[in-house]
Amino acid sequence: MSKRALCIGINDYPGTDSDLSGCVNDAEDWAVTLSARGFEVRKLIDRDATKAAMVAAIRELVGGATKGDSVVITYSGHGTWVPDESGDEPDGRDEALCPYDIGSGNVLLDDEIHQLFSERAAGVRVLLISDSCHSGSVTRGSEDDLDPGMPRARFLPPEAWMPRSQLPATLPARPRGLFSGFTRSGGDLLLAGCLDTEYSWDTRFGGRPNGAFTYYALKSLKTLPEGATYAQWFKAIRDYLPSTKLPQNPQISGSRSARNFKIFA
Repeated sequence: MSKRALCIGINDYPGTDSDLSGCVNDAEDWAVTLSARGFEVRKLIDRDATKAAMVAAIRELVGGATKGDSVVITYSGHGTWVPDESGDEPDGRDEALCPYDIGSGNVLLDDEIHQLFSERAAGVRVLLISDSCHSGSVTRGSEDDLDPGMPRARFLPPEAWMPRSQLPATLPARPRGLFSGFTRSGGDLLLAGCLDTEYSWDTRFGGRPNGAFTYYALKSLKTLPEGATYAQWFKAIRDYLPSTKLPQNPQISGSRSARNFKIFA
């Protein structure tokens, strides 16, 4: 049984005027944590995280796994949407991740992510951790760690990168959700920073940039006993999010058995 991970972090979005600050730190932090838990980790940071590179890395990671293997993919960066051309989206939009080269019109669609994940062998556990667009407005949770003047939404609206001639006539204010096509059966599990109708937030703690979800996910992970489950981890994260300044509701999606797997086992 092998344990392999891919950690993607993108702060730099050339041509969009929408750079972030905490995504690279997120990827580095996830990589350190996963390495300590026995994972072989590959990172794609900023200019290395083009769409072609992301697709190739995910395909190699997921497609190369065999029964009993564990695969973890973390993504920190912008999310966006494009008009749906296949007719499979009730809201008329395909949600997408924003690679480094989105300024050239390259996005990684939810349909493409679903296809990549479907290439995995039976018995492979896949965990996707997304600290990107989706965020809500329930007031609770501790904000003691949060620096003043923060945060910033990790959502890149189409008008920030898409040519004006390709923009649809109506632009909704918020995204629906990047991973509506994520497989929720078997060993697949999704941890997301917020609801489909919300944003995840790019912020700063003690002067160091991070995503709010990543920061609190890793902080709460350190408090859990050995052998804790993903369901227990998620419950611990919810002690921090949402809060007044960080109105995002973290989500967990997967079968009951997947939620009760031991973390990073």
